[in-house]
Amino acid sequence: MINRKEYLDNLIMWKDKQIIKIITGIRRCGKSTLFEIYKNYLIINGVPKERILSINFEDPDFEKLTDYKTLYEYVKSFLKPDEMNYIFFDEIQNVKDFQKVVDGLFIKKNVDVYITGSNAQMLSGELATLLSGRYIEIEMLPLSFKEYYEFYQEKDINVDKKNLFDNYLKFGSFPYITELNNNQKAIETYLAGIYNAVLLKDVAAKNKISDIMILESIIKFLFHNVGNFVSTKKIADTLNSNGRKISVNTVESYLSALLSCYMLYIVNRYDVKGKQYLKTLEKYYIADTGLRNILTTSKETDIGHIIENIVYLELRRRNFKVSVGKLETVLKNVEKGTSENKSLEIDFVAEKSRGIEYYQICADISKQSTVERELLPLQKLKDNFPKYLITLDKTDEKTYNGIKQINIIDWLLDK
Repeated sequence: MINRKEYLDNLIMWKDKQIIKIITGIRRCGKSTLFEIYKNYLIINGVPKERILSINFEDPDFEKLTDYKTLYEYVKSFLKPDEMNYIFFDEIQNVKDFQKVVDGLFIKKNVDVYITGSNAQMLSGELATLLSGRYIEIEMLPLSFKEYYEFYQEKDINVDKKNLFDNYLKFGSFPYITELNNNQKAIETYLAGIYNAVLLKDVAAKNKISDIMILESIIKFLFHNVGNFVSTKKIADTLNSNGRKISVNTVESYLSALLSCYMLYIVNRYDVKGKQYLKTLEKYYIADTGLRNILTTSKETDIGHIIENIVYLELRRRNFKVSVGKLETVLKNVEKGTSENKSLEIDFVAEKSRGIEYYQICADISKQSTVERELLPLQKLKDNFPKYLITLDKTDEKTYNGIKQINIIDWLLDK
C-alpha cells in the first residue's frame, strides 16, 4: 500500500472540522486506499474502531443502502451520542439523492463526513445548492513520479531513474501498477479493465449513451491529439469524414461526460497581454498516459506531447490553475528591416494566489534552433514571474536570461 502523504496530510488538516471532505478522481487512482490509510491513522491516534463507519457502494453487501432513506436510518443507528463519529462513503454517486443524507449528517455536531466519487456530476445540481460552502473537494490523481520513485526506493529496489521514468510513461501511474512487476501483458489487461469500467459505468451508463462506438471514436481522437488544439467542430468533421455521423452538439455532450469522469482534462487558452480566457480552441490531457498507450499506436513519435501531459498533471497536483498561453507580439527581422505581428504559444501558464509561473516543454533541445524557438515566447514576456524550459535532455541545469532549463525527472522529483 503506497502512502499518499500529501493527500493524507490534507485529510488530517481537515479532521473534526465541520466541513464535508469530498475526494474526487478517476477510478482506481487510490481514493479507497486513501480512506484505509486515513482510518488507520485515526485508530493509531486514539479513535475507537466502533466510531468509524465505512461503506463502499460498489460492494453488493451494501446494495440495500443505496436508498437514501434506508442509508440515513442505518447511519443514525450507528452514531454514538456525545462522541465524534467518522463516516466514510465510498463511490456515493451510486446512491440516488445521496445529498439528502450528507446534508442531514452535516448538521450534526458529532459527525465527521468523508465521501469519494468518480463523477464530477455529483458536485453539481442539488448537492451544490444544499451544501454550498459546506464542503471541500480534494482532487486525487494517479501516482506522481515522485510517489512512484519513492515506492521503489522504500522497497530497496535499485532502479535507474531514467528507466523508471520510461516505465512511468509507458505503463502509467495507477497505484496497483506497481504490484504487477512491469509485466506488460498483466498491466495492459489491468488498464483495459479500468478503461472499460470508466467507459461503460461512469460515462455510458450514467449519461445514457447507447452509441459506444461513436463514444470510443471521440476518445481515440482525443488520445491521439493530446497537446494539440482541437474544437468540437474539428472532432465532428473528422468523425463524419470517416463515416461516423455525429453533430457538434452530440460531440459537446459526449465531451462533457468524459470530463465528468476525470478521464480527460480540458485546458483553455489565455491571452497573456489581454489577461482574459479565450473561448475558441482548447487542449485535452489524459489522467493517465498508460490508458493512452493501450488505445493508440503513435507512442514514440509524439513523446513531446506525452511529457507535456505529465507536466500538466504535475502542475495540477501542485494546485496550480493551468492554461495555455497566447502572446501577441511583434517580431523584427533585422536583416530585412521588416517586422510582423506574431502569435506565440506558451505551453502552460500556471497560476496560484502568489503569482504565475510559465512553462515550455520540449523533449529534445539538442539543436540550437530548437532552443531559440522554445525560448522565444518566454523571452517576449515582460514580467518577472518564474519561467521554465522543461526537457528530457539530461544536462546540468542552465539559465538563459532568467529562464531556467531543467530536466523533467529532476523537476518531478522537486530537485
